[in-house]
Amino acid sequence: MSRTIQASTLRKQVAAIVQAAGSSPAEAEQVASNLVLANLSGHDSHGVGMVPRYVDAVAEGGLKPNASVKVRLDAGAMLALDGQHGYGQIVGVQAMELGIARAKEHGSCIVSLAESHHLGRIGHFAEMATAQGLVSMHFVNVLSRPVVAPWGGGDGRFGTNPCCIGVPLAGAEPFILDFATSRVAQGKMRVAHNKGERVPAGYLIDEHGAPTTDPGVVVVPQSNGLFGALMTFGEHKGYGMAVACELLGGALTGGGTWHRPADAARTVLNGMLTVLIDPAKLGTQAAFEQEATSFIEWLRQSPPGAGFDSVQIAGEPERKARAAREHDGIWLDDATWSEIVEAGKKVGVPVA
Repeated sequence: MSRTIQASTLRKQVAAIVQAAGSSPAEAEQVASNLVLANLSGHDSHGVGMVPRYVDAVAEGGLKPNASVKVRLDAGAMLALDGQHGYGQIVGVQAMELGIARAKEHGSCIVSLAESHHLGRIGHFAEMATAQGLVSMHFVNVLSRPVVAPWGGGDGRFGTNPCCIGVPLAGAEPFILDFATSRVAQGKMRVAHNKGERVPAGYLIDEHGAPTTDPGVVVVPQSNGLFGALMTFGEHKGYGMAVACELLGGALTGGGTWHRPADAARTVLNGMLTVLIDPAKLGTQAAFEQEATSFIEWLRQSPPGAGFDSVQIAGEPERKARAAREHDGIWLDDATWSEIVEAGKKVGVPVA
């Protein structure tokens, strides 16, 4: 049944499952912490609900526990990396650590990461960069069952292909813009389906290409064995961004793009192109800090619009959610919890 669990307890439970699936204790703890942080941030789609899929992916051989990032090319301010199908929560962090160090040294760094398993919440990597005073841009593609329809199309042809931009703000929390190029993340449809909820009109098309509000069309096979698809945000504009993420995160990194029929594999592979910039080395640090601060203050001076209390800045909802959920616990619906319990059984870990 559904339940509310404290973050510390959930971390231990998830770490136990991940470790039993083949990870070292340190890797299991890092993966679990990352997933729980996604839940704390209000992004349940990228949280512990992914554990059942990870367990299955390990069993299939598409997710390799204890894999580390491999350097394919080191050109100083350019790094080409291979995630070797390791946990994205591990190889993604390793890639960022390498890129951050180079950006500090050279002023900028372009990092291509291919063949990573599911990277999870991309905002985590932007937070790593902004904590070091760096600007970061991330373009990500998804090699898994294609769940998003092209603008003007009637079936899924690519993934949710997230884009993320992180900007440090002097004396304030950073600007963290992290979004799927679909109207909503696929994982949010899984959560809605598990809760038995409908979604707003305009998010989905069914297996026949017709509009629907049933999230199940992209979660479970329909009567004809096919799936429906998500729509891109912003109509043709979001579609263009999704294609850009596929070309940059998939083609340019060498990880590959999606252009084949869907299969039933549980493995989710990501490619990510990251651009890191050090304002201090660019020579604009003082002006950057002053202008960024002035602009954010200008935005906040806008009177609240109808239905709003104030103007928000990207990253604030996640930080607010963390504070609340750290205190109140993380609520998991019946289906998600049952799937986690079942995943534990598959690897011999009782979860109660």
